Amino acid sequence: MIAGPQRATVLRRAVRVTVAASVGFYPLLYGAGLPVAALYALFAPIAMGLLSVVPGSGPQRASVMLRGLPPALVLATLGTLLAVDTWAAVGGMLLIGFLLAFVAVAGPRPAGIAPGLQLFYILACFPPYAPDTLTERLAGLTAGALLLAACETLLPDPAAPSYRERLAAALDEAARGAAPGGVPPQRLRDAGATLRLADVPPAERPAGAGRADRALEQAGRSARRLLDQLATLAEAPPAPADPETAALLGRVAELCTACARFLRTGSRPPPAGALEKAMRGFQADRVRLASGPPGERLPVDVLRRQSRVLALAESARMVEITVDIATHGGPTEPAAPRELFWYAELSTPRLWARRVLGNVTFRSVLFQNAVRTALGLAAARAVAGSLDLAHGFWVLLAVLTLGRTTAGATWRAVRLAVAGNAVGALVAGALVIGLGRHTDVYAALLAPVMLAAFALGPLLGIAYAQALFTLVVATAFAQIAPVTWRLSEARMIDVVTGSLIGLLCGLLAWPAGARREVHRAMAGLLRSCVPLVPVTAEALLAPPGGSRTAPETLPGVHRLRLAEAAYAQFRAETPVDAERDRADWHAVLIAANHMLLGAQWLPRFGLRPASGATDASAAWARGTASGLVAQTDRIARLLTAERAGPAPAPENTPDRDPPSPLSVDLEVWMTSLAQQLARIETSVTPPPGTDLPDARPR
Repeated sequence: MIAGPQRATVLRRAVRVTVAASVGFYPLLYGAGLPVAALYALFAPIAMGLLSVVPGSGPQRASVMLRGLPPALVLATLGTLLAVDTWAAVGGMLLIGFLLAFVAVAGPRPAGIAPGLQLFYILACFPPYAPDTLTERLAGLTAGALLLAACETLLPDPAAPSYRERLAAALDEAARGAAPGGVPPQRLRDAGATLRLADVPPAERPAGAGRADRALEQAGRSARRLLDQLATLAEAPPAPADPETAALLGRVAELCTACARFLRTGSRPPPAGALEKAMRGFQADRVRLASGPPGERLPVDVLRRQSRVLALAESARMVEITVDIATHGGPTEPAAPRELFWYAELSTPRLWARRVLGNVTFRSVLFQNAVRTALGLAAARAVAGSLDLAHGFWVLLAVLTLGRTTAGATWRAVRLAVAGNAVGALVAGALVIGLGRHTDVYAALLAPVMLAAFALGPLLGIAYAQALFTLVVATAFAQIAPVTWRLSEARMIDVVTGSLIGLLCGLLAWPAGARREVHRAMAGLLRSCVPLVPVTAEALLAPPGGSRTAPETLPGVHRLRLAEAAYAQFRAETPVDAERDRADWHAVLIAANHMLLGAQWLPRFGLRPASGATDASAAWARGTASGLVAQTDRIARLLTAERAGPAPAPENTPDRDPPSPLSVDLEVWMTSLAQQLARIETSVTPPPGTDLPDARPR
């Protein structure tokens, strides 16, 4: 049962769909005498407004529907022409089913309208083969879509705060956290949590492949990291007063305020490069003091605090660059490091090509869903055509609406749907027998029955939705042609057939949904990112003038995208039991980001002490790096249910050795990473005597 403000949203949607369907259906059927056009005018609002869950405000949804109208007309035309032969329709269904399901790579709005577009091909590709009715079909479809778009504009849902507004509010909180007096740590972390994409309405998520959306999403992750770093700094033990650190924090606060204002108004961008210059001067002073006489060297606790502040200043610098790209559609100044802003200078077609090709793999959950949907719909079309089922499009509609990403979730949906259809069929059969051919009574009942079905169905669940929709079908078809109680029988048979096909596809094609893939994707992500740790350590510990190996971060960035997609679907699926959901996947993503960002910003300054790092610091850094690699490999093996080796022994922090600023930066980075990995390992380690069967590769 849906509770709270969502009820009002469901009721408004039910009113919009009912009004649009009624205004299109009645005049075309009773005024113009066009039953085919009336049928398409009835189903177009249902497809675009009910079957399709298009996110956003009313004008946003209306815009998506209007842009989806030309493809809808093409699909209806293609379905009408391919209805000449069952196997031609099956081939078209296989291709169209895959393409429309795979369009989810383009973001939530295209993914939302795709199921409705599927229905237009499904309706048209069934017998009778009647190309002479194509004009009537397209006219009804157009009328229904335009009426629904008008209703979306006239009766809109309240607009949600945009991601830019959320980001600006979070940056204001970061500015207060970096200023003297600060902000309570939990308040800073709560502000960062508002930027989690899982907590943002789908319409406001920066999920596109273009530069602006990519930059906005990266800005959100950087701001979250900055807020968490500020919270950690506030929780750290107090250190002696340090004017240079206070000055750099002041620069961070100024930059956050300027970026927030720039996001809201688009005027007066923050001065480019000011924070970068301050960071370089700050690091130069640290190296100068570390290379001076022992009496001038700063205490270790001060150096560690400076390192934390330098790290959060780098996060703020990334916010500055990404806000610039998101606002202008591209960088106005060179974006460094280029590896992390690889998209900034690429054209939009190339970015879309990367997004699509990056998901053309059986490791992509979006690709898996598209294959599962296409096979299910094609099989349903073949069965319905071969058995010559009456109203066979209901078979495909059942596959489309009841299919889930896991076999268990599909079975639960099928059970409820079949039960609801059974009740609805009995009531509809009794209604048809009782009313006979009194068309005027059916006409009077259709609108209130639709309103009840479209409002109560989402509120009460699948069983009620299926039962009430059966009544909608009976009252609508009874006005177009004479019907008997066998209409309910045909719908019951078709829904059961479609349910079985959908269930079979769920059992054969990735039955565990994203649960298995999220284990594999997270393990691959960790294994791809952890080699950056020893490479970064060697780059920092190399003596002045020594050779350095540039960290290669693009493979890790690609793995991060696939892991984020698997995690997003995993959270969208039916919740699993607590034992199987112990792993802290969000911590894995944060740890991977920690490796990628550290590998870029730590070596970037290029400053070295005159004599390099001390032997003790270098030995500790190399030993810790090796231990982190071993610990990460152990976690990855636990995720994929392989035999894991013993836990590596921790290295002791060289507190007695006066470290250089660079080795302290490395120490703070790796110590923080070790703490994150320890929490992850605790969450993925099964209790004694248990196993993780879902993690085993097939």
